[in-house]
Amino acid sequence: MSQSMAWLMLVIAGALDVGWAISMKYAEGYTRAGWSVVSLVLLVAFVVLLGRALKVLEVGVAYSVWTGIGAAGTVVMGVVLFGEALSAMKIAGILLVLTGIAALKLA
Repeated sequence: MSQSMAWLMLVIAGALDVGWAISMKYAEGYTRAGWSVVSLVLLVAFVVLLGRALKVLEVGVAYSVWTGIGAAGTVVMGVVLFGEALSAMKIAGILLVLTGIAALKLA
């Protein structure tokens, strides 16, 4: 697998991680069957993609990028979907995470 394909899988895994976190919220403690199934499917999907990306990418970089995408994306989706507060400090944190991801990708 090429580096480019591994990075693509990693980014998709990060996006699926965001979907997983959101679906867990909708599953309400895994008491709603449909959302619980969605959550588990997304969990398996991102673990598989992350595992494949790790065949090529350095584990420290890949894991950091994956968690950064998940963290920043989940904050944004929390604001969009659930009306969670977005402060200047949260925006600064997201920008720092994205800057860190870019630095790790360029390293």
